[in-house]
Parts: sequence; structure tokens; C-alpha cells
Amino acid sequence: MAGPARYLDPAVLARIGSLELKARTVVEGVLSGLHRSPRRGFSVEFAEYRQYLPGDALATIDWKVYARTDRHVVKKFEEETNLDCHLLVDVSGSMAYGSHVVTKRDYACYLAASLAFLMHRQRDAVGLIAFDEAIVQRVAPSARAGHLRTVLLAIERLPAGARTNVAKPLADLAKVLAKRGLVVVISDLLDDPASVIRGLRQFRQRGTDVVVFQVLDPQELTFRFDDAARFRDVESAHEVFADPAAVRGRYLQAVAGMTDTYRRELGGAGIDYHLLDTSRPLDLALTSYLNARGRA
Repeated sequence: MAGPARYLDPAVLARIGSLELKARTVVEGVLSGLHRSPRRGFSVEFAEYRQYLPGDALATIDWKVYARTDRHVVKKFEEETNLDCHLLVDVSGSMAYGSHVVTKRDYACYLAASLAFLMHRQRDAVGLIAFDEAIVQRVAPSARAGHLRTVLLAIERLPAGARTNVAKPLADLAKVLAKRGLVVVISDLLDDPASVIRGLRQFRQRGTDVVVFQVLDPQELTFRFDDAARFRDVESAHEVFADPAAVRGRYLQAVAGMTDTYRRELGGAGIDYHLLDTSRPLDLALTSYLNARGRA
């Protein structure tokens, strides 16, 4: 790949500079490929009047005020964001797994940063929530100048989480969200699917749009281990000895059952679900988001 598109490869992203640079190059690569305007859709609302100054466009003068007061004043407007977006990033122990250069946590960070950068360009108010078995960090949504850097710094400094309990932080957040908007969940979703689905449905019941990215390592999707080995749960430290050839079929069946359940149940609830392989380019994730956003 040439130009900015080469940065869409997660392995390349892992070797270049700051998270802000990574996010910018990913987003610019995707936007140029889609020919999509990042400024389309935002609106403005009236803020106040101020005195006319030389160089101001004549179209901004309020002639009705001039007729009443014989004073030239112009209308000031404030940009109104499209929506409030909450990026929910799973930082539990299982997200630290990676069979190659990029861990699931790395991929989630690149994706969250790229989405934050994209939504900031679209004039969306964006915030960040990190969770494991509870909410461990929160940055409130804003579209103010400088807020993007706050979000990116928070992503770079995400804490190392503990055990997974996706459903609880989802339920806690759904109770306190007062304004309808968009919730983007980035997680491996290695939890009880029924509990996770119930938690996500609470947002839809409150009128919030939801996009879910399930991030899994290629080994978790294919189980291409060759030799018998001891497999360790990174959250509970529980270990099992297994011969991959003997258990691969049942394992793949279980993974397919899990992902099919999420796809079917979340789709039925009006929630956009996307399964992501951490070895695949990020443009797939971003175009999936943009398509879901367009439908919403």
C-alpha cells in the first residue's frame, strides 16, 4: 500500500509515532478513499449579536435590528454538534492477549483513537469510557477545541484492567445517560452473551444508537496451535492442558456459536455488530462504522 493507506495495517501502526499521528493517518486514508466530507451534517445555532467590523460579510448583518436601532450588528453562531458519542473501551485482562505484533488492547486503542479523530472532524461531541468489571475511567463528551487531544491522551494512558464483566458497566452507564446519542462498544465480549446483550439493549430502549465492535485475535478465531500445551486464562490464572488437534473442532464450534448469537440477537435489537480480526486493516472497522452511522 502507498500513501496514508499503508497506515491502515495494525502492524504498521504499532511501529509509527504518537496515537494522534496514527489516528490522523488512518482517518485521512479512509476518508480520501470514501470521498466523504468530514464536515457534512453539522449545524449552527444563534449565540449573540456583536458590532459589525470591517471585513465582515454583509450577509451576516441583521437588517431588522438596523431598521430599529440604526446600528450595524452581525449574528454570531456556535457550531452545534451532531450528537454525543461515548466510546466504551474494554481494558480487562483478556484484552492484553496478542499472538502477533498487535494485542487486542492495542487494536482497540487504535480503533478508538481513529473514531475519536473522525467524529471530532464531523463536529460530533466525543467522550471515552474505559471498563473491565466496572467503569474505571471516564472523559465526558465534548466538541470543544482541544478536547480531541484530551481523549487521545486518555486512550494512551488507559489503565490495565482486571476481570471481565461487560454487562455491569453497560447497565451502570445506561442509567446515567441523560441525552440520546451514540454508544460505540469496543471489546472482545468474552463474557456471558445473554448478559452482554441485555446490557446493550438497555441503551436502545432509551433511544440511544449502538455500534458494537467485537475485537478478537486471529488465534482466537482459528485456533491454529500445533503442539499440545498448557493454556492459561489471563484473568483467572486457571490452566488446562490440551491437544489442539483434539479440541479444535469443538472450540471453533463454540466460537462460531458465540459470534452468531451476538450477530443475530444484536441485529434483531437494532444494534450494529461488527466482528474484527486484529490482523486485518482498520479501514474495515471505520467503513463499517460510517455505514452504520449512515443508516442511523
